[in-house]
Amino acid sequence: MTPKLFREDETRQWLLCAQEDLSAVEALVSVYPPLVRGALFHCQQAAEKAMKAFLVWHDEPFAKTHNLTALGDQCVAIDQTLEGTVGESVKLTRFAIRFRYPGEPERPTIEEARHWLAAARSVFAAILDRLPEQVRG
Repeated sequence: MTPKLFREDETRQWLLCAQEDLSAVEALVSVYPPLVRGALFHCQQAAEKAMKAFLVWHDEPFAKTHNLTALGDQCVAIDQTLEGTVGESVKLTRFAIRFRYPGEPERPTIEEARHWLAAARSVFAAILDRLPEQVRG
């Protein structure tokens, strides 16, 4: 079992990284032209890091993965009330690699980026609501 003070600090670090990813998305969609591909990547990253913060807090080991289905399943096993929020966000997994390199047959839209930003914010908020005040920062 990881000592509580270490878990608090590590949880805060994951949350800070998730918040920075959300801020990056906001910046990327506000420039002209919007940098949608990068925004989608950071949406995925924000949700991933929020879930990992939740797992760290609960002293639940997780694989080094970008798979939000696997991470979401672990989170839901701890708190079933996360199921709805996590369920939608697992679709963000594809943006961990999609659109990151040339050759994708389609270009994502700003509307997609805004939709997925809302989903990532929802995951972050839901996770934050389930963590104690001392780790929320």
